[in-house]
Amino acid sequence: MEKYIKLLKKENLTREEFLPVWEEFKKDLNQGKVRVASYENGKWVVNTWVKKVILLGFKYGEVVKFNDGSIDKDTLGERKIEMTEGVRKTSTAVSVRDGVFLGKGVTFMPPSYANIGAYIDEGTMVDSLALVGSCAQIGKKVHIGAGVVIGGVLEPVGAYPVIIEDEVFIGAGSQITEGTIVKKGAIIGAGVTITGSTPVYDNVNGSIITPNENGQIVIPETAVVIPGTRNVKSNIEDVSLSKYVPMIVKYGGKVELEDLLRP
Repeated sequence: MEKYIKLLKKENLTREEFLPVWEEFKKDLNQGKVRVASYENGKWVVNTWVKKVILLGFKYGEVVKFNDGSIDKDTLGERKIEMTEGVRKTSTAVSVRDGVFLGKGVTFMPPSYANIGAYIDEGTMVDSLALVGSCAQIGKKVHIGAGVVIGGVLEPVGAYPVIIEDEVFIGAGSQITEGTIVKKGAIIGAGVTITGSTPVYDNVNGSIITPNENGQIVIPETAVVIPGTRNVKSNIEDVSLSKYVPMIVKYGGKVELEDLLRP
């Protein structure tokens, strides 16, 4: 860590000085030795220096054509996955950018994508057409359904990434963005959209979850969230209007998988 902090403080940094340290940094990202956010003393903390180094990777990269035909900054490119890692990348239609941690037993179904700075822990499934955005933090045994978007939050550097804790299920077509935290064991039904500015209606406790002091929506542990609506005042004659809202309908208990996958 100290060598990376030192790099950030260096004035008039050259590409030649940067590249060897960058290669070490990407290796540490790939191995999970450094990560964008960490769980400390019961809360998630953003490691802003990690984001800053990632941004330098874009700044000092030069656009090249790789052997696989992709065109990207030479500081980035595709992550190499070794058999010893125990990761299943089932097609060349799966793209994992260099600088992504992949825990043992992670599975990617085609086509899907994971961007730099993401952390995907053991036993997680990333289904077809799913996106794991830059710096997203995904826990153990998470199911990311088909067509799910986990938003990337690289800038501003102090902003929280999307954090999905262990054993979360995210149904097909859902979108989780803007630093949302989904706590352990929660279930997000198909087609749910949650952003940092989306109030979540907790119909179990009779309350509304609004952004916390960090601008994050936090979905509680074991909450079951489905798409809902609420009535809004209509200024159009003879027209009733409603607004989409994510709604918590229960905590824990058995939920039928078919209900969660159905759009």
